[in-house]
Amino acid sequence: MLQLFIANKNYSSWSMRPWVLMRQAGIPFEERFVRFDEYSGGGDFSARVAGVTPVGKVPVLVDQGFAVWDSLAIAEYLDERFPERGLWPRDARGRARARSVCAEMHSGFTAVRTHCPMNIEARLPEAGRIIWRDQPGVRADMARIVAMWSGLLAEHGGPMLFGEFSIADAYYAPVCTRIRTYALPVPPEVAAYIDRVCALPGVAAWIADALAEQDFIPQDEPWRAQR
Repeated sequence: MLQLFIANKNYSSWSMRPWVLMRQAGIPFEERFVRFDEYSGGGDFSARVAGVTPVGKVPVLVDQGFAVWDSLAIAEYLDERFPERGLWPRDARGRARARSVCAEMHSGFTAVRTHCPMNIEARLPEAGRIIWRDQPGVRADMARIVAMWSGLLAEHGGPMLFGEFSIADAYYAPVCTRIRTYALPVPPEVAAYIDRVCALPGVAAWIADALAEQDFIPQDEPWRAQR
């Protein structure tokens, strides 16, 4: 069976992407959990993952001893491994556009990723107001995200970015949780898309698990004092 190495569900946006993709697409896998604070301290992370991937990060997909790291590489591997699941849009231009927006997420939106770290359990609207006021990069990132989502939803008619669920929706699911956590302002059609994404069985399962963790990691909580 496929194995997917992930970190804390409350904080690990990159782990969330392939996990949600596989769960939503009905691809069976075994979850291998490594707590986030073990990244820098050796210990369990080194013991369980260092022999699997040379980069020392999650997510990592292992298929019969063959390791694939990096969430986008994992998504592409899964699409080739399970072509019947239709993980990318069916038409060539749709696939190209979906790959483009996933690559954009993969290499961009650094302001949102830096100032609004994923924290599913928290509700931080006051922090969101401060971020929105003080961080023009966040406002610029969000303007692009809103334009992208609104345009794709209008072009493909929803309910997901390319009509049916695809890798693109899994890729932006963590952004949906960030927008909720920090109450970042979005127009109604984008808010409705966020609600639909969070209601997907795969996403809802991840969120439920994140809420059940109750594992406070101080370095991932820049906006909250330890309780």
